[in-house]
Amino acid sequence: MAKDQAGQGALLALGAYFLWGIAPMYFKQLSAVPADEIITHRIIWSWLLLVLLISALGYWPRVRALLRTPRQLLMLALSSVIIGANWLLFIWAVNNDHMLDASLGYYINPLFNIVLAMLFLGERFRRTQWLAVGLAGTGVAIQILVFGSLPWIALALALSFGCYGLIRKKVPVDPFTGLMLETLVLLPLALIYLLGIADSATSRLADNPLNLNLWLIAAGLVTTVPLLLFAGAARRLRLSTLGFFQYLGPSLMFLLAVGLYNEPFTLDKGITFALIWGALVIYTLDGLRHRRNSLQNSGTVNR
Repeated sequence: MAKDQAGQGALLALGAYFLWGIAPMYFKQLSAVPADEIITHRIIWSWLLLVLLISALGYWPRVRALLRTPRQLLMLALSSVIIGANWLLFIWAVNNDHMLDASLGYYINPLFNIVLAMLFLGERFRRTQWLAVGLAGTGVAIQILVFGSLPWIALALALSFGCYGLIRKKVPVDPFTGLMLETLVLLPLALIYLLGIADSATSRLADNPLNLNLWLIAAGLVTTVPLLLFAGAARRLRLSTLGFFQYLGPSLMFLLAVGLYNEPFTLDKGITFALIWGALVIYTLDGLRHRRNSLQNSGTVNR
């Protein structure tokens, strides 16, 4: 039974990270639509789909319980602003030929999470973790000092997603209820912008071709389906095991950027990526060694 659960969890995790990895292909289909308009559709249609899911799952008691906790609502309001900024920057980066930078940001993210855990959760670095973070920092420093280019897109994506994860870690709420309330916070702004402020060739749905409107409505599925798969995987796999799947997403973005969309893989990016990849190898091997030692120590205690 445990093996079946692990196998199902692995398939769900692969599905989630695969969909996150190929999401740029979806946003490229909307390259004629401004990024700020795309994010309004992502908010609106995601909220509607999440309301349906919460109804189907019977989660409304959870929503009502959360509405009675002002501190947690404030935390979700903050996380909604952060994830909204992350979505906007990611969409803009993909549709302005900065997919490599987006890929780099999500490679950096696990290492950035280590720093956040130390600063805000009181966790202590192991020596090999210090080495991994230092190697990643060296890659960014070389790009700045030697080539004079700051990878600001990658750093902003890693920072925003890392902070979002930190806040959500502190709010004990399931992914669907949390994301529904986050999109609800952003919903009035999205509606005001789309219906009253946006003024482009694609901002009026009634004037758009049907296929374009269907692509825009699909933003809800692009947001929630990977989340459904991820939530299922998280229930079936250890967090440490789940973490090893997280490199699939940025790896697919990298391959799409270089192989399909012909983004230039310049020397400064090559050096930075090489050092980040080296850091991730060290980070992953350290995680495997730490987990093996923990299991051995646990077995010794049980005996």
